[in-house]
Amino acid sequence: MVNRQTLSKRLPPHPQRWSQTSRPLSLMLQLPNPNSSVKTLASVDEAYEICRQVTAQYAKTFYLGTLLMPPQKRKAIWAIYCWCRSTDELVDGPQAATTTVETLDQWELRLERVFAGYPQDNADVALVDTLNHFALDIQPFRDMIAGQRMDLYRSRYETFEELDLYCYRVAGTVGLMSSAVLGVDTSGGTAPWQPDVIHIPKQEAIALGVANQLTNILRDVGEDVQRGRIYLPLEDLARFDYTEQDLLQGVNDHRWQALMQFEIARARKYFEEAEQGIRALNRDARWPVWTALMLYQGILDVIEANHYNVFNQRAYVPTPKKLLYLPVAWLRAQTL
Repeated sequence: MVNRQTLSKRLPPHPQRWSQTSRPLSLMLQLPNPNSSVKTLASVDEAYEICRQVTAQYAKTFYLGTLLMPPQKRKAIWAIYCWCRSTDELVDGPQAATTTVETLDQWELRLERVFAGYPQDNADVALVDTLNHFALDIQPFRDMIAGQRMDLYRSRYETFEELDLYCYRVAGTVGLMSSAVLGVDTSGGTAPWQPDVIHIPKQEAIALGVANQLTNILRDVGEDVQRGRIYLPLEDLARFDYTEQDLLQGVNDHRWQALMQFEIARARKYFEEAEQGIRALNRDARWPVWTALMLYQGILDVIEANHYNVFNQRAYVPTPKKLLYLPVAWLRAQTL
């Protein structure tokens, strides 16, 4: 992917990641223990409201896109986001210092119970209901947990190929999860000479997730450095004669700006690939996806406008400008 011939290698090498995974038989046959105390959980509507509030608070740009979806789909996306947020918090949240490999192993067992229909907390109630409405595969969820395991033992990435795997696990997986909810257009060709072939945009969904994660990495360079993490590939720093010490000191010179231009160009290639898959989605999903994509692309524009100062100036798209994207995204959804 870099500026080399790695675009064709961006996907994980194991296609079975996308195969449907059946629920463990032991969980399917497991009955609640009648002697155990029963925990009263939220109703389905209450659970979705919890997920909505979490999404609105922590993912404002993403949340705006979900409001353009049909009600059942937007609620499902909120439930998925809430689970992803909880998973990320295990290694990046207030209790991250106490998270171990065993913690993540237990989290994966809990995931299996949720997929078997046994919610463990209020937010899980919404996810279980989502699973009853949409055919989500458990493997992307497992892959995301694997991405959190990577954060436990490494804070540097030597090559972009290493970072690419991380981006797939923590963000490309979100694209796969969401695709099952958004759905694809099954109407086929509209003319006799158009083949009646249904395209499932899995690779494009992954590309959008990776593009978003690369954007996050570029936006959050300063915050990550303060936590002792450098996600920019060390080979890229060396390419532009920029050192870790320069990064720790927040040096913004011609080397840094050339490096950031290189990284932004890479992220935009992923966005371009993701755009090719939007036309394959159900019509009611195209406008929100175009909106979310354009809003995230806008963060890259802001980084450039800020002269690549991501050390003490956070890049974000102001609300008035977000609203300006909506009609453009709608037009693209109708025509592209």
